Amino acid sequence: MIRVVGLTGGIASGKSTVSRILRELGVDVIDADVLAREVVEPGTPGLQQVAARFPGVLGPDGQLDRARLGARIFFDAVERAALNAILHPLIQEEFKRRTAALERQGKSLVVYDAALLIENGLHRKMDAVVVVNSPEEVQRQRLMERNGLSREEADARIASQMPLREKVQHATWVVDNGGGLESTRAQVERIRQELSRP
Repeated sequence: MIRVVGLTGGIASGKSTVSRILRELGVDVIDADVLAREVVEPGTPGLQQVAARFPGVLGPDGQLDRARLGARIFFDAVERAALNAILHPLIQEEFKRRTAALERQGKSLVVYDAALLIENGLHRKMDAVVVVNSPEEVQRQRLMERNGLSREEADARIASQMPLREKVQHATWVVDNGGGLESTRAQVERIRQELSRP
């Protein structure tokens, strides 16, 4: 039986860094963001459903215009819920397919990297949960620098997710990513060792 561990955190909390370290340590990681892009590639039923529900979000090349779609959903909980209702079942189906493929290869562990793991109740289906925690001020600063956002835009994106203090309550392990990379790496290596135990 393959062990499935959820990895989550807040936006710009450093979840991608933890995911990269896990991959470097030889862990198979399935990234929900990658699946989310794949289920809306041109020609997919997912893209057809999104285009029907959100007119005007396709670019001239037939690709999803993520910036346009993002602008519509970030400040509107109803629109965000409508998008999630289309995408999440498709993403879950693909996740299950890939997990089953890894299990057939004889893998004993897979990490599911998903920002909305807890919001969507998926943590209940995991064997364990890792939450990447970071002070809100650090999140805000990273978002403003990384995405070129104003303080208001950064705060809106942080507010669109469940507060990290609530996510931490569902964690098997918490990675404190408020410090330097070496500290984060040491914490992830320790978790990896614990996951290796039968």
